[in-house]
Amino acid sequence: MDIFSELREQVGSLGDLLGEGADDLTGTMRGLSDQQLVRALEAAAAAVRGLGRIEAVGAGIMAERSTREAGQEGMAQVRGHRSPADFLQVITGGSKSEARQRIRVGQSVLDATEETADPATDRGAAGADGAGAFCVRVVPAWHAPLADALMRGRVSSAQSDAIRRGLGEPPTGETGIVDDDTRDAWSAAAGQLADEAEHRTVEELRDEARLIRDRLDPDGAERRFLERYEARSFRTWTDADGRRRGSISFDDDGYALVRSIFDSVLRPRRGGPRFVDAAEVEAAKALVEDPRSLDQLSYDLLADLLRAGALADAKVVHGTRRAGVRVVTVAGGAGGYTEDGLVSLPQPDIDERVCDTGTVPVTVDAGGDPLNVGRERRLFTPGQRVALSVRDGGCRWQGCDRPASYCEAHHIDPYSEGGRTDIDRGILLCRFHHMQLHHSGWRISRDGKDEFVLHKPGGAATVLEPRLALAYAFGDVDPPPRRFRPAA
Repeated sequence: MDIFSELREQVGSLGDLLGEGADDLTGTMRGLSDQQLVRALEAAAAAVRGLGRIEAVGAGIMAERSTREAGQEGMAQVRGHRSPADFLQVITGGSKSEARQRIRVGQSVLDATEETADPATDRGAAGADGAGAFCVRVVPAWHAPLADALMRGRVSSAQSDAIRRGLGEPPTGETGIVDDDTRDAWSAAAGQLADEAEHRTVEELRDEARLIRDRLDPDGAERRFLERYEARSFRTWTDADGRRRGSISFDDDGYALVRSIFDSVLRPRRGGPRFVDAAEVEAAKALVEDPRSLDQLSYDLLADLLRAGALADAKVVHGTRRAGVRVVTVAGGAGGYTEDGLVSLPQPDIDERVCDTGTVPVTVDAGGDPLNVGRERRLFTPGQRVALSVRDGGCRWQGCDRPASYCEAHHIDPYSEGGRTDIDRGILLCRFHHMQLHHSGWRISRDGKDEFVLHKPGGAATVLEPRLALAYAFGDVDPPPRRFRPAA
C-alpha cells in the first residue's frame, strides 16, 4: 500500500469514528467507548507516522540544500536561518532537538537509498597489457533495512533514530573501509531491531542497539567505556539566587553502583516488588506515604550515605537485598552487562569484579533457560531469581522497561494447581503487571521451551518476545573477524 492510500485509509477510519467535520472534537472523543478510543488513537498514530515519513525525507533534502558549502545561497540561509534545524523548527513549531532528529532520520534515509560505490580491482579481467581492469562494486548502505522499515511504516522516526544512533557506525579498522562481514553484521542488527520495534519502546530499542553494538564490536566497547571513565566529573557551584548546585557525569561503574543503591532504598516508592517480612511491609508503606518528593528523598539518601560512610551496616540501610551491581557474562564472549539496565561492560572491568567479588555461575541454553529445581519449593530460590534475571533481563510484559530488581517471579502454572517451581515455567514481571495478570483475567502460557505467550481476557494472544540484545548474548553471534590489512 502506498503512503497516500494508507493515509486516506487512516483518515477515513477517523472520519467514521468521529464524524466528518466534527466541530466539538473534545466532546465527540469523550463519547467514544474504550475500544473506539483505542482505534482512534491507533489510526491517528498511523497517520502521523505516514506524514512523518514525508516530513523526514523533506527535512533531509532541505539539509542537503543548506550545507555550509552552499553558503548564503543555501535553502535555509536564503530564508534568513543559520541552519536547516532552525528553519525546520520554525516550520514545525517543535523543539530544536526534534528538528535535529527529523533531519538525522531524513539524511539516514537518503544515505541508505544512495548506494555506495566500493572500488575494487578485478584481477580476473586483465587487459592486453596484463594490468587488472578497474571495476566498481555497488554496495548498499548497512542501514538500508532500517530506512526501508521507516518508509514502509513499520517503525516511527523516533524508533529509527534510536536504533541508528544506538548502533552507531560500523568500525573500519586499519583499512579505513568497512569490510563485508562487519557491514552484514550491522545490517542484520538494524533489520532485527526494526522487527522488534512493534513491541519495544524507543528507550528499549536505544539500549538494545547499544548493547548489540558492543557485542559486535568489543574493542570499540572497551574504548567507549574508557572514554566515559575519562569524562567522569563532579562539580558544585552557587547560582545567582544563592542555591548550591551540583552536576555529575558518571562513568559506567559509578552509575551502576549509584543506581543500585538508590533503587534498593527507593524501590517501594517506584513500584518495586512486594515484601514478605512484616517489618519491611511497614517500612515500604511509610516510604510510599512519605510527603517528600522522589527528588527530595534521593537527595536525603545521598546526604545520609555520605554521613554514614562506607562502613554502614548494609542491611540496616538497604533492607534484605544489599545494594550492589550484578554483572552477567556469557562463556566464550567478550565483556558482559549489568543485570539491571543491561549496561555493557568490557572484559577488563568484568575481570576486576570477579577478582573482587567472585562469581555465581549460571548455565543457560541458547534461549537463556537455566536448570530447573522442581516442586520442592513454593517460592523461587535466590539462585533461580538470578537465573530468571539473566534470561529475561527485566519485566517480560510487552513494552515494559522495568529492570530485573523491580520484578517478581511469576509461576505460569499456578502452584496451587500442581505447577512446578522451574525456571522454564517462571517469568519475571514487575509488580504492576504481576498484579494485573492475577487480578484482571490475563494469563501466560508456554509450550515446552517455545516463547512465552500472553493471553488477554478476551482471548487474543501476544508472543512475549525476548530482548533481542540477550538473544545476541546467548546465541551463536560472534563479532565480525578483524581485518588488519586489505584482503589480497
